[in-house]
Order: sequence, then structure tokens, then C-alpha cells
Amino acid sequence: MSGHSKWSTIKRQKGVADQKRGAVFTKLSLAITIAVKQGGGVADPDGNPRLRLAIEAARAANMPKENIERAIARAAGKDAQAMEEVVYEGFGPGGFSVIVEAVTDNKQRTTPVVKSAFDKNGGTIGNQGSAAYQFKQKGQVVVAKNGTSLDDIFLTAADAGADDIEDAGSDVLVYTEPTDLAKVKEALHQSGLLVSQAELVRKPIIMSAISDRTLAERALQFVEKIEDLEDVQRVYANFDISDDLMQQLSG
Repeated sequence: MSGHSKWSTIKRQKGVADQKRGAVFTKLSLAITIAVKQGGGVADPDGNPRLRLAIEAARAANMPKENIERAIARAAGKDAQAMEEVVYEGFGPGGFSVIVEAVTDNKQRTTPVVKSAFDKNGGTIGNQGSAAYQFKQKGQVVVAKNGTSLDDIFLTAADAGADDIEDAGSDVLVYTEPTDLAKVKEALHQSGLLVSQAELVRKPIIMSAISDRTLAERALQFVEKIEDLEDVQRVYANFDISDDLMQQLSG
């Protein structure tokens, strides 16, 4: 929605990940390890699409090559066999919907930690299915504007088979069907656009507008607190804050 800010774009503009690079590398390593495990132990990215995406995300974050190789090697170890993905659903302050993706070797440890973080920051954990219907899994390709107009990127993305685009400041988020992600990414790259990242995401399809400044501050703080948890990989939220209000918050 033009003129409004979703968590996906706010996070990129705020540079949240760059502020905590060490924690980001840890999360990326876990994503690589779990990709190998869920790919049937296939450690070759050419034969494991999810691993290929995890490696590309790590490279986009400037993760050292040796860290990536170590994460792949660790996937064959006993510790990795205990790792599992856990998805939590719930609601943030004011009622917007949240999905939390975590990777853990001890669900009984992680679940109370996530629930406590929700409770302490004004949210509530929901039952399975309580929030998921408000999101849809999509492929997301991050394209740097790099002097190219939004309209030109939109036309190129549409020709490549993309479903939608979203303005994210200096970047444009190009959305695809999950199965078309690799094809669209390659087409955008071949067209001369600067592609910095490609991944599978949960895109909100029902938005929750926030117009109150205090509530907007609480929403942003809530999501960042949840993302800071050690076992948490990703947080998706469907709040929608106007650009004018975001400027007030950052002013």
C-alpha cells in the first residue's frame, strides 16, 4: 500500500539486522544448518533449493565464507539432528497479527521464552492457525533502485513473472509465487537490475492499520524484542503505519 510502512520495509530502513551483526550470523548459521537437515541431508546447494537461499542470504549479510562452510559441515553432526523449526502465532499490542519462526534443539526451553516475551511486551500467544491465515508464503527478491525508477522496476518485474512490488526506500521488494522465486530472481539479474537478496517470506495479505503514535512505538518495540530472542529466526507482522507517522517516530 503506497504511503504506508509495513514491518518488512521498516526493518530494512531501520537497518535492524546490521546493528546486531554477531547475532545475525548466528541466526544465519542455524538457517543453513536446518536447510541441510530438512533437505534430507543434501549439503550441495545445487540440489537443495532451501540451502541455496540460506547461503545467498548469508552472503548478502557479508557472512564470511568459512562461517557458511562451517554451518554446512555442522549439519551432519549429532547436534544438528536435534534442531527443529517451530512456528508461533499470536498478536502484538493493539491486536496486530504476528508469526514467529524459530529454530531450536529444545522446544520445551524455547516456547516459554517466546511466550514470556509476548506477555512482557503487550502481546499474547495464539493457537495454531489464529494468525497464519492473514499471511501468505511468497518469494521475495530485493532489488536496489540504484538510479532506476520504481515504474521501470515494476515493468521489468512484471515481465519476469512477478506478482507485486513494494517500495522500501532505496530498495524495491519484488514478490513472486514461491515456485517462481529462482526464475524471477535470475530474470531480474539478467535485465541488469542489482539483486541483493532472494528468500521465501510470509507476506501479510490482511493489514492492521496503526494511527496512534504510542501504539506504533509499542508495535515496533514489540517486534524488535521478539526478534532479539536467541532462537528466533524471523518475525512477520501485519501492522501498517503511515509514512507520516513513521517520520514522526524517527524525528
